[in-house]
Amino acid sequence: MIETFYVIAIITIWLSLIMMVVTLSGGVIFIFKHMQHTNVDKLPPLKRYPKVTLVVPAHNEEIVIQDTVKAILNLNYPKDRYELLVYADNCNDQTAQKVRELMALKQYKDCNFRVIERTGTGGKAGVLNDALKVSTGEYLGVYDADAAPETNALYFLVEKVLENPERYAAAFGRNKTRNYQQNFLTRCINLEIVNTQRIQHTGLWQLFKIGRIPGTNFIINKKIVQSIGGWNDGALTEDTAISFSLMREGKLIALAHRAEAFQQEPETLFAYYNQRKRWARGNYEVIMDNVKHLFDNTAWRIKLEVFYYVCTFFWFNFAIIVSNGIFLLNLIVAITHAFFPQVHQIVSLGAPLSILFMVNWLLMFFLYLLQMNIALASDYGQETVKNFMYTLVSYFTYAQLFIVVSVVAMWDIIRDKITGKNNTKWYKTQRF
Repeated sequence: MIETFYVIAIITIWLSLIMMVVTLSGGVIFIFKHMQHTNVDKLPPLKRYPKVTLVVPAHNEEIVIQDTVKAILNLNYPKDRYELLVYADNCNDQTAQKVRELMALKQYKDCNFRVIERTGTGGKAGVLNDALKVSTGEYLGVYDADAAPETNALYFLVEKVLENPERYAAAFGRNKTRNYQQNFLTRCINLEIVNTQRIQHTGLWQLFKIGRIPGTNFIINKKIVQSIGGWNDGALTEDTAISFSLMREGKLIALAHRAEAFQQEPETLFAYYNQRKRWARGNYEVIMDNVKHLFDNTAWRIKLEVFYYVCTFFWFNFAIIVSNGIFLLNLIVAITHAFFPQVHQIVSLGAPLSILFMVNWLLMFFLYLLQMNIALASDYGQETVKNFMYTLVSYFTYAQLFIVVSVVAMWDIIRDKITGKNNTKWYKTQRF
């Protein structure tokens, strides 16, 4: 029985390698298609400049809020064509006051922005639904309080949706780590983000025109959001949930790869663990809500996206846990056997399977390095010897944290289903 599980795990990992190769191929094609860029100092005028309401949900963000607001107010977009709403959401610090200090400065007197002190419920999704009611823009844009957009970010987002405004309900950009040199953890997070932004997002968009709304640095058509009922109040990953809602309506979420924002990432393991556990649980909940679409008449993009998530979070995770578990048990038994010869291995693979397993592992490692280094090479300033060394180390350390976080998040869901209580508490990501 154990041998059967092990063989299934090996086959499953091979299937995950195929998915990785497909995505990587799409990413490489995208990179070569977009190697030539126009001069950012001489950007051509847009066909039109739709009004955009930019929203910044901020819960106790006094440390970072001014940098983000300054970056938004300095965007390369006509000042009379966007407004900024900063929501101080249930704050007990100086977030609102920090924004008002900027409002009093002379250089921002002509800017259309205000701070709204909110005491409602629903978290970030609740803030966005409130903004829907008072916004005056044709599009709603979202920036987290720690995500400072690059000067031309809004220009590129609008440029993308205007390519096909009937199909493109939203456009999203790339997020970069602005504190990646802080410590080992932030450098590993940076590697993950570069890979996600430069390979996974581009690969899926290039091959299948599938995009996903991130938590920050995106714009979305206000009327379409209103037509689908807005955001899911209280959702742990409101971005993933609304992405599926848009796809069910036959809309596309377009990748505006030149729209960049610089966000702060967790600098402690505690902050990272709690943030990613919330993300994992939220994604699990969205996947379970949408898994039924694998067997109904919904569009193929939804089926493919659900399949991708199911494989990543359930099937492949389970296979890795099984194979790692058996490997560790065998290692413990092998060490024990050295002192107690009567103890034998739990699984004896034999020469063919042992060779296959080794080839499988080497292929995984090689594809990981290949994917990471292509991603780093496509991002200015990231292809360094230091980053390559961190790539090697992170495979055996940081990359394994995803399994731990995923298992804990799933256990939380099972526990809550059994007890009938929601014991998950919203964790506010610590700023530095």
